Amino acid sequence: MSRYTIAVTGTVPGQVRSDPDAVIGYDPPLRTYFLQAFPHQETDEPGLWLGTHDRAFETLEDLHRAAISHGYDFMPLSPKLVAKLVDDKAAASGRPKREGILGQLLKHLNQPK
Repeated sequence: MSRYTIAVTGTVPGQVRSDPDAVIGYDPPLRTYFLQAFPHQETDEPGLWLGTHDRAFETLEDLHRAAISHGYDFMPLSPKLVAKLVDDKAAASGRPKREGILGQLLKHLNQPK
């Protein structure tokens, strides 16, 4: 399972909320991307936890739409992090990492400027 720290912010007007220590990743046994943010002070369970069942979010876009529908946002992700997440999913499924045009695009985006 991959785990990367990102920032998640609330999108509900009037409720400024941010979690700079949120976690995004890919869970191979569940075949889904996941997002965890806003841990509860007493239970340590995340207040936002998406991607808890099989194939819940097969793309990062699906996960992003779900976060928005719950009143949270985590975009934009860096191209480097997107590439890592795509690679994590590819490795878990046994596919070669970043093939074809997507691989070329991600390689181009990750080149130093």
